[in-house]
Amino acid sequence: MKQHSSIISKKHLFITLLMALMIGGNDIVRAAVIFQDNPQEATFKQYRGEVLDKSTKKPLVFASLSIANSNLSTISNTEGEFSLKVPAHITEADVIVTFLGYKTINVPLAQLNEGNNRIFMEVSIVELAEVNLSVPKDARDLVQQTLAKKGENYFDDPTLMTAFYRETIKRRRKNVSLSEAVVNIYKTPYNSERQDAVQLYKARKSTDYSRLDTVALKLQGGPFNALFVDIMKYPEYIFTEETLENYTFRFDHSTRVNNKLVYVINFEQREGVLEPMYEGKLYIDAENKILTSAIYTLNITNRERASRLFVRKKPRNADVWPTEVAYRVDYREKNGKWYYGYSNVLMQFKINWDKRLFNSVYSMTCEMAVTDWEKNLAGKVPKSRDRIRSSIILTDAAIGFSDPDFWGEYNIIEPEKSIQSAIKKIQRQLRRAKNQGGTSAP
Repeated sequence: MKQHSSIISKKHLFITLLMALMIGGNDIVRAAVIFQDNPQEATFKQYRGEVLDKSTKKPLVFASLSIANSNLSTISNTEGEFSLKVPAHITEADVIVTFLGYKTINVPLAQLNEGNNRIFMEVSIVELAEVNLSVPKDARDLVQQTLAKKGENYFDDPTLMTAFYRETIKRRRKNVSLSEAVVNIYKTPYNSERQDAVQLYKARKSTDYSRLDTVALKLQGGPFNALFVDIMKYPEYIFTEETLENYTFRFDHSTRVNNKLVYVINFEQREGVLEPMYEGKLYIDAENKILTSAIYTLNITNRERASRLFVRKKPRNADVWPTEVAYRVDYREKNGKWYYGYSNVLMQFKINWDKRLFNSVYSMTCEMAVTDWEKNLAGKVPKSRDRIRSSIILTDAAIGFSDPDFWGEYNIIEPEKSIQSAIKKIQRQLRRAKNQGGTSAP
């Protein structure tokens, strides 16, 4: 199989920036992180609950919840739980709940309590007759047409987005690092080649270095880790005219999103392609050629090559390699135009120490959800000194965890139980440090 070295090297550079793991050493230049006080807090109501399958009662992960006639939104977490903050003056709107493969439902705010809401969704059945729409019979052609129509189907105006970002590092099942931030994304039109700009509004982070097995593990890239998973904005890092030759595409079953028929396309790396490529599923609106979601993984066939992609620095007495690298991106629709709504990245890897019996196993996750947006027709962007760089490493500043109202009116991704436990532990450490007269973060 023909290899395209220039394209592949660019892809590898991207992955290194996307998921670079810094192990050991104190010579890393940390980008400046901006911390600001909350503006005058607006009055809002907060609704908590969970989204469930009506038949099985199982939680629906990453279901989208948005307020009708507004741009406010959030998602359910990996346990199906959600937290939705709504300005107090909005009292009669509907909450629109969507989930891939399920019927979209509208829930009046008046029917929701502030807590313990249970929203049940029904599976959407696809009729066989619907599959006979006039779409390309060749899966690869459908993917190419979808990529070509990004300027037509996705936001074509500059947009200012508010997003919530979270990253965690675990050693086996125990949290060792937790970072959270609210950021402004200065999104350029989807048909523009200019990169999006990101400004950090507010952030907090705490790392328990005693659990890091004598290494200082750091994630480089911050919110860019999740932002660059936006395939329709940055297709060059996964699909180009050249790299498409390295994949096979085939149709899978059909499903629904927003009550529209969606084709599922499986793709995988061709045999004979040596460089690590991707495999997964693309969810494409059959009628309008729109990518609504993508779920995929890096095909790790060679441990040494995969290690070179992700590890910038490591101890000499250790081998480090990823065992899983997975991505997800979901898009939302407003007035016929689609935009980046949510993405996540999961990476699991092992450290094999010389003269040690057991490996160290770590996992890293990061996710970001757009919670509000407005058009940025004036094209305003922050000055260079106020932007964060794609090489940023969020610095430790745990003090924000002591404030239960730290996020104020901003919507966030409801923390899972393990993250809630980690936050409570950080808060206990902060209280203990304060009682002892200390001011340093744990």
